[in-house]
Amino acid sequence: MSEAGVRRLWAANLLCGSAVALAATAPRFFLENFSVLGTPLAWLCACSASVGALSAVLYAALRPSPPSRRSSLAHKISRFLKCCMYFFMSCILFHAIVVLYGAPLIESVTETFLFAVLLSTFTTLQCLCVLGPNIQAWIRVFSKNGAMSIWDNNLQITTVCSILGAWFGAFPIPLDWDRPWQVWPISCSLGATFGYLAGLIIAPLWIHWNRKQLTYKSR
Repeated sequence: MSEAGVRRLWAANLLCGSAVALAATAPRFFLENFSVLGTPLAWLCACSASVGALSAVLYAALRPSPPSRRSSLAHKISRFLKCCMYFFMSCILFHAIVVLYGAPLIESVTETFLFAVLLSTFTTLQCLCVLGPNIQAWIRVFSKNGAMSIWDNNLQITTVCSILGAWFGAFPIPLDWDRPWQVWPISCSLGATFGYLAGLIIAPLWIHWNRKQLTYKSR
């Protein structure tokens, strides 16, 4: 494992983290009374769009995975359509899981779906950017000792941190504190966002501390 690779990972994660900060500040110049707590729907849309767009452009430029041998236009279009289909299916799946865990089934459907889109952006979209629409590669990366590069480890950590953050974010909702951020899905979206940001920091640090073992595994 080269130090240059770890530095590239640090730079990529810092840029992804800056996309979250941009989503929390830039809409204030275009939307009146915009705030993360006051306008949660606008925040969910802005954060998903900002992180998703930057991730797609960033990973397309870095190319952390080997390029496909097939480079025809038809193959690229097919790959793009598969990625869109997988992302949409991920949003539907997360929506169903969140409802099964207690989110309103009929009320707040828009809020629940946009939260599912945010969670898919933090998890599924990152996998699509790094691994593409390759289910076998996804299974390999998220299996025990299946990571073959620092980018795979980064995917593991950020995905797990995002999901755990969303789960922990649900704890304050049933409490009788009567705080505005307890309204669904503000606390869960904030938990997922903080979890994602924590994963962006934890992943490079963990890789740096375990670089000798990871280098040995990659051989």
